[in-house]
Amino acid sequence: MVNLEKMKEVVLKAGKLLCNYYKKGLKISYKGPRDLVTEADVTVEKFIKEELYKYYPEIDFLGEESSTGMENKERIFILDPLDGTTNFAHQFPFFCISLAYVEDYDIKIGMVYDPLRQELFCAKKGIGAFLNGKKISVSNTTELKKGLIATGFPYADDTVSKSLNYFNTILPFCQGVRRAGAAAVDLVYTACGRFDGFFELNLKAWDVAAGILIVRESGGVVTDLAGKPSTPYDGNILATNGLIHHEMLKLVELADKNFPEFETLYRRLVFDKDKRD
Repeated sequence: MVNLEKMKEVVLKAGKLLCNYYKKGLKISYKGPRDLVTEADVTVEKFIKEELYKYYPEIDFLGEESSTGMENKERIFILDPLDGTTNFAHQFPFFCISLAYVEDYDIKIGMVYDPLRQELFCAKKGIGAFLNGKKISVSNTTELKKGLIATGFPYADDTVSKSLNYFNTILPFCQGVRRAGAAAVDLVYTACGRFDGFFELNLKAWDVAAGILIVRESGGVVTDLAGKPSTPYDGNILATNGLIHHEMLKLVELADKNFPEFETLYRRLVFDKDKRD
């Protein structure tokens, strides 16, 4: 059985390593036009992977920068060694380590660690969710108009218009929408009530696996954008305190209906302008 305390120990050590990189200059490379990877991503992932292997050599590993197995393995660790790489590279202090243990698509343990603030969010299925050892719960906001929502935008240009369409549709109906650039942190902030909800497209398993469990164990609801319960592999996600979930789904449905018209306008403003320039 995977031990929660042992996972904590590894993640806390990795957090110190990440902070050391944050304080110095970094070598940066690109996986895409806006998709960065730094030596911190690679080194921290290698460290966590090697430490976990000492205790659990039989468990496969799915990481953002490397894998020993595939998503459908019966037992697997899912890791993002640095969620918020672009923030990290620009010295914007909003990033984390996200680590989950999953058995046959069922998330058993999740933890998200913000090393700058020394905030460790963790959850074990059926036990609850905790921040630095203290139990947390989602907000009690019952109306979206009083809620603060988080979102993110994908790196892929072909889905930016869809994300902006959701943003434009939801923004007028809530108190505000924040976009800080680290999905795992957005999820745990929803879990502890700092946000009332979070939505995003085109996410990977390592972005959300730990956060999904932490939100659910704190009393929240996590689905895809059609309202089906989320798995780490869905790509699109909606997480809320549960009380505003129905309102959010209705707005997502409205955005989908309006998308063809919005996309036409978006392409005219962006791509046609590029042609003129």
